[in-house]
Amino acid sequence: MKLDPTSLRYMSADEFRVLTAIEVGSRNHDIVPETLIAELSRLRGGGINKYISDLIKRKLIASESNSKYVGYKLIYSGYDHLALKTLSRRGSVVSVGNQIGVGKESDIFVIAGEDEQQAVLKLHRLGRQSFRNVKQKRDYFRPNQSPSWMYMSRLSAMKEFAFMKVLHEHGFPVPTPIDQNRHCVVMELIDAFPLRQIDHIAEPGRLYSELMDLIVRLAKHGLIHGDFNEFNILVRENGSPVLIDFPQMVSTSHLNAEFYFNRDVDCIRTFFKRRFAYESVLYPKFALNGDKEFDLDVKAAASGFSRKDQANLDKLMQEQELHRDDEDPSDEEIVYSDSDNESDSDDDQDE
Repeated sequence: MKLDPTSLRYMSADEFRVLTAIEVGSRNHDIVPETLIAELSRLRGGGINKYISDLIKRKLIASESNSKYVGYKLIYSGYDHLALKTLSRRGSVVSVGNQIGVGKESDIFVIAGEDEQQAVLKLHRLGRQSFRNVKQKRDYFRPNQSPSWMYMSRLSAMKEFAFMKVLHEHGFPVPTPIDQNRHCVVMELIDAFPLRQIDHIAEPGRLYSELMDLIVRLAKHGLIHGDFNEFNILVRENGSPVLIDFPQMVSTSHLNAEFYFNRDVDCIRTFFKRRFAYESVLYPKFALNGDKEFDLDVKAAASGFSRKDQANLDKLMQEQELHRDDEDPSDEEIVYSDSDNESDSDDDQDE
């Protein structure tokens, strides 16, 4: 999905109030009626019709109808604008550059903040492709309402930022987290290549051991990556690995923790054998009662990603696993160059 932030500079404060009102109204309405938009935006008179019309022309919202009334829905481009508006106000994103990656569940862009340093903007887009087979299911949300993929994308972004933050604070090789709002995460731009793009390594055994040690270290800190493969591992020029993509991370106390741990190990063993003709008889085994050093899963939950949020996201991830074998193994396809919370909407509406 193309990210076009240029219209941000031309949108009025009232247009953003209307856009935010539609977002807030979507919490309880599949289609938000105009009367509710007027009430939430605190705008009166015929002017609101013009704002709605302009937002439709900009392809930020869509008009739909049901048996009772005509209303409006927020679409991903509108959600992008709301997130970018907030990130821009914070100084985390002041300009958007080239797209450097696309996955089934995200888009990746190079951006710059107010410090003029390049960084990465990741937009979570659950429901776009890899969840085609489950997008009609409604058991993730309120009864008798269609699923909100934007809500799930927001949860996914919240989880990624929370886990990246706690991992970074404890010295794990992950990008530096910078900011998060709604479905967007801003993080450090790593000068590295995805492992999947590397055809030759001078010492494959060394990298293999580092990756297995990283899997074990995560487990000793109470975490399992859940998608530890060549698509989610970057390798710096000096050969050191960097771990990315954390929405599927689970606790070692998870019911299926052993399955996820063994799958992470098997992914690395299979890749190294296929790509580098390297195979080792040494590999870690899951031990629930092993020497656990920290409970980073608990710390991540305390940082803002609650157990309730995790439960909602787990339901969707379980459905994803049912169709995993029918899809490409990559959730992220990042190509590096050579060289929110509910209160967010309330804050935006008050601007």
